[in-house]
Amino acid sequence: MTDIAHIRKSYERAELNESASAADPMQQFDQWLNEAIASEVPEPNAMTLATVSSDLRPSTRIVLIKGYDERGIVWFTNYSSRKGQQLAGNPFAALQFHWVELERVVRIEGRVEKVSDTESDDYFNSRPLDSRIGAWASPQSQVIEGRGTLVANAARYGAQFLLQPPRPPHWGGYRLMPELFEFWQGRKSRLHDRLRYRQDAQGSWLRERLAP
Repeated sequence: MTDIAHIRKSYERAELNESASAADPMQQFDQWLNEAIASEVPEPNAMTLATVSSDLRPSTRIVLIKGYDERGIVWFTNYSSRKGQQLAGNPFAALQFHWVELERVVRIEGRVEKVSDTESDDYFNSRPLDSRIGAWASPQSQVIEGRGTLVANAARYGAQFLLQPPRPPHWGGYRLMPELFEFWQGRKSRLHDRLRYRQDAQGSWLRERLAP
């Protein structure tokens, strides 16, 4: 097997300190996300979504952020998928962005709720036609006989809906309403910068430095 124990990297690109960080974590997130986009890192909008099943087993997958504001972080998916079923039973989740080239990680934790039908309709109707058909064609997370099943489903729904497929009732958006943020900036000698924001009883954000 490949020896990976000695793979190491020295993190020396930037720093993160209290005086230069925003008091509001969503503003700090907005700054870092826009810097990731401007730096043209691969898929800056990709995030790991962690959920927990009813038997307390965690699972993760990559999803794409599709919106964010003071209310929270939004993505869209199949409500009947594994993650959808887990969120129905336990509406708490964690998100993680890893911008490798910038040596940065953002972690966000909070409660999850479905977005409004209007938000889901608006985003669904903005998608390319093949993606809208794909939302009907894929019984996400279910066992299928082979890729031919997806191709046949896509052809069937394409013929049924032509250019105007409606949003499937099992498809829409989720919003994670943040209760905790952590911003991680890689530093030399493994003395990384970690700033955590958490809400107090009044809903105000407290900023704290964590040991790496």
